[in-house]
Parts: sequence; structure tokens; C-alpha cells
Amino acid sequence: MVSTVVDNACRPNGTVNHRLIHFLDYQTPPISTTSVFSTDISIDATRNLWIRLYSPSNNQLLPVLIFFHGGGFSFLCPASLAFDMVCRNFATNLPAIVISVNYRLAPEHRYPSQCHDGFDALNFIDENWATVLPKNADPARCFFAGDSAGANLAHHVAVRACRTKLHTMKMIGLISIQPFFGGEERSQSEMQVVGSGILVSVPLTDWCWNAYLPLGSNRDHVAANVSGPNADDISGLDFPATMVVVGGFDPLKDWQRRHYEWLLKSGKEARLIEYHNMIHAFYTFPLLPESSHLVVQIKEFIAKCSSR
Repeated sequence: MVSTVVDNACRPNGTVNHRLIHFLDYQTPPISTTSVFSTDISIDATRNLWIRLYSPSNNQLLPVLIFFHGGGFSFLCPASLAFDMVCRNFATNLPAIVISVNYRLAPEHRYPSQCHDGFDALNFIDENWATVLPKNADPARCFFAGDSAGANLAHHVAVRACRTKLHTMKMIGLISIQPFFGGEERSQSEMQVVGSGILVSVPLTDWCWNAYLPLGSNRDHVAANVSGPNADDISGLDFPATMVVVGGFDPLKDWQRRHYEWLLKSGKEARLIEYHNMIHAFYTFPLLPESSHLVVQIKEFIAKCSSR
């Protein structure tokens, strides 16, 4: 049903039927419970840039996750039920203070609008740490995180952050869950994983790239093909250790593995975690055992990065 609605909302002329997407996208306010306090904080109302903060009921010094949601750069937001549940789950079970970033969407706003929003949100958190975050937020243990298109944004924001200087935060890790990367070449998984990769298909990813990339660009633009012919040279950057999560029934899996291999070739620390029987966005289904297992893997990754 989700696939059908999304496919019909993506018009051939490159626009989005927002009414149809709104029907699918149930959004929830920032609800506080006994285990997690959440609130929305506006950064720039003129471009609808805001963050949702999740703070668990835990007095220990906690790591901080800057999370970017998925949705093909064109759909959803931190208030979308699936991402609100995911961030609450992370805040409770890692545990961690989670900050989910709302960014502008394509096709009304193309690249690099989303990356600018992500970096501006990062700077806002860095500059207003004492007033925005709870006292038990650990500035020495900060992580980028994202899924699908959000993982793509997390990577690009991380690259930009490495080339500037944050005053308060120390970004020590990047959690890249089934990142949305691509290129002009058709990968083997894009051609083979047909019909079994619900939520994601080659026609849909092509539409998303056409809606997101600068006019006149192809899929080898650095925003899409981060390890391709136009890739940034990150070999000299203090790039954070990266955890790349791959699903066996995800048409994007070959691009995700290439990203992991490119990180290693660039001299960066990277870890690949594969769930061979999982589809794209599997971790948003909380009843799947693999979804719970992923939280354990993220917890171990945070602990390993924090121990240095």
C-alpha cells in the first residue's frame, strides 16, 4: 500500500502530490512520557528548519545523536510516526540524547538546500549547547546518524563539518543505515532486486534523484555518487568512524557496499553490518528481531567509539 501511494504521488513531471503523501504520512506531536521527554525547537521559521529533541529519563552522561530522516529527499519529516518511534527507541534503548533534524524537501528545494539545513542545524546545536541540550549531554561523544536519504545527508554534513571547526561538539562516529547513494551505472542489485524490495524501486530512486539533484546534473553528481568520478577527497580529513548497514533485499545494497569500500580506501575506519534477509527500511518495523538487533549493534558501535 505504501509503495502504491508513493508511486502515484510522484508525478511524471517531477512534482509531488502532497495531498496524497499527507494521507500516508501520519504525524505526531512531541509527546513526553515517563521514559523520554521530547520537544520541538525552531531554528529558522522562514525555511521551516527545526529539530525534535528526545531526552531519556537518565541522569548518566549520555552520547548525542544528530539524526537525519529518510524519504528520498522529498518526503516525511521528524514528526512522521515511523521516525518519531525510531528516535524514541534510540533514546530509550541506547540510551542517548537524540536530535532529529527537519530539512527542506525536493523538488521545491533541490541540492544543496538539504545539506545547508543539516549543517546549519549542527552549528545551531554546537553554538547553543548549554541552553538547548540537557546537562547530561556529553559533547565529547556526538554522532551523526541517518537512514536512506538521511544517511546520505549525514555523510555530506559530516564532510563539511570536518572542513570547519565546531566549538563544543566532538563528532566521533557516523551511523549510516541503508544509505541512499547511486550513480549513472546500473548496479547488479538494482537490476536483480526487483519486486522484492518494497518501498524502493529503480523507477522511484530515479525519480528522487531527478527531483533532488541540480538541474542538468546526472547521477554521478557527488551528491549521489559519493564514491564515483566526482567524489570528494576525504583522505586528509579527520572523518568519523562509520558504521554502514546493508539489507540483502535492498536494491541499493551494491552502492552501500561501494561506499563502505571507498571509506576504507580513503584510509577511514568503517564497519559493515549486513542483514541478508532484510528489505530497505526494515528497522522501522519494531517487531522484526533484526530491528532490535540493529539497536544492539549501534549501542556497541557507540561504546567502541567512546572508549577511545
